Amino acid sequence: MILQALNEYYERKVQQGTNELPRFGFEPKLIPFIFELNNDGQLVQIKLSDEKPEIVPQGPKKTSGIAANLLWDNAEYALGIMRKKEDTENQDDQRQKVIERHLAFIEKIRTLPDSVILDAGIQAVLKFLSGFEPASLKNNQHWEELQKNPYISFQLQGDSHLICQRPTVIKTAESDMTNDAESSCLITGQQDQVSRTHPAIKGVWGAKSSGANIVSFNQASFCSFQKKQGNNAPVGEKAAFSYTTALNHLLRKDSDNRIQVGDASTVFWSAQPSELESNFGIVFGNPDKDNPDRFTEAVKAIYQSVEQGGRLSADETGKQRFYVLGLAPNAARIAIRFWVTGTTGEIAESITQHFDNLEIEHGPKEPSYLTLFRLLTNVAVQGKIDNVPPNLGGEVMRSILNGTPYPFTLFAAAIRRCKAEQKVNYPRAALIKAYLNRISETEEIQVKLDTEYTNPAYLLGRLFSVFVKLQEDTHPGINATISDRYYGAASSSPGGIFPVLVKLHKHHLTKLEQGGRKVYFEKLIGEIMDKLSPENPFPAILNMQDQGRFAVGFYHQRQAFFTKRDPQQTEEDQS
Repeated sequence: MILQALNEYYERKVQQGTNELPRFGFEPKLIPFIFELNNDGQLVQIKLSDEKPEIVPQGPKKTSGIAANLLWDNAEYALGIMRKKEDTENQDDQRQKVIERHLAFIEKIRTLPDSVILDAGIQAVLKFLSGFEPASLKNNQHWEELQKNPYISFQLQGDSHLICQRPTVIKTAESDMTNDAESSCLITGQQDQVSRTHPAIKGVWGAKSSGANIVSFNQASFCSFQKKQGNNAPVGEKAAFSYTTALNHLLRKDSDNRIQVGDASTVFWSAQPSELESNFGIVFGNPDKDNPDRFTEAVKAIYQSVEQGGRLSADETGKQRFYVLGLAPNAARIAIRFWVTGTTGEIAESITQHFDNLEIEHGPKEPSYLTLFRLLTNVAVQGKIDNVPPNLGGEVMRSILNGTPYPFTLFAAAIRRCKAEQKVNYPRAALIKAYLNRISETEEIQVKLDTEYTNPAYLLGRLFSVFVKLQEDTHPGINATISDRYYGAASSSPGGIFPVLVKLHKHHLTKLEQGGRKVYFEKLIGEIMDKLSPENPFPAILNMQDQGRFAVGFYHQRQAFFTKRDPQQTEEDQS
């Protein structure tokens, strides 16, 4: 299913005619240096290319053997220039290897059909290489860089494209990739030559820079019926090229269809162009510091799409397929961290459900919607994204898109950070509330303070918040409140702390002047205490879920203290 969806994405991009993806038999490659030649094969100039990749004939996988590319390669192959090294040992062996590689590069060109050899561009390259000596470039300003073995290619004077992009070369490269049919392709169902080794996937964070594979068989135990390599899962050459090219395109550094979620390099796309595809990366990617409103606008656009049946624009149906693929590095190959698919309408609805679950009362300067980046950093030690457990981001993303309960590890991490920092902030309170509501079928924690909610842990959290506020009012500017000292113990072992706090609050009440404020606190504390069990108002311990309810109760009550209330309501509270 994954490979089929990627193959369809490749076909979609090709049909659009945007030239973003190379045709079969070609690949994008950044070529730093271009040698411009005249018709006589003389070097006109060495041009520095821009940072846009060139579409060149696909090169073979290079291992320990010699394998040259057609009309483009590194400086060792293309020009016979030895790489500059500090040590002088084995120089003769290295020089011999470079000579062999350079000869293989020339031979690759000479094996082209006679009709192609006669092309003016090919003739210019052959004439240039026949009389070229690396020493002739030692006085060139680019000599130092060429000794670092960069990729180079050739261009005929007067052309705007490379020689390897001339029509005769393109036609030959395409025909070389067309083989006799051997088996039925598992992706397309069509007869095609089986791809023994699939092209490498590059751009997965943490994987080898040279690339890795999703489909590979590198141990005898993985093989069956004497089949080796790609014959174990027969994928045609064209389909293997299509899905790997599409995935490499999605994974490129400047891709709008790629985000990093924990250790998972995540790509997403829809069967046809959609605004959900455009907004998805904004909603789940790292926040844009230059345009913070962009995230909020994208979330609002997805909410609007749900109201319109999953459509983000008039020409969308909300029923086309949408795909999200999370990839993580592994020892031998790329691991599939998660794979989620659904219609654009279903995915949009899951996203809005996520933000609905997170909704909780907050300060006026806090954002209405919380980014995934902020949620993860608020459960990490020191608030650093590097301290988030490797697979947690992927698990959270999967739960969001599938509408399933959030991972317990996320909830537990939020509880731990609340106790470690002795406070409950907006993102953690939102996460805890969202987790508890998703796992519960009988009760739902409200967005703001719920005076009718009689869960003991929630009430204890409220009571602890009242004690903190009372202390702050009687000792303005105090360095360490009871929250700073006792939050962790109060939220996990209330039986050992609350009897002390009850005695302490009476001492604080005596310092308040007789009147409205004192009456307000006495009345509020009495209302909460009356709802607790007379036999056991302060349990010895609270389990993890109740610690979460304690945290939300504390946060709700805290927000209620700092929320501006109607003056008439304030008078009634103090009367």
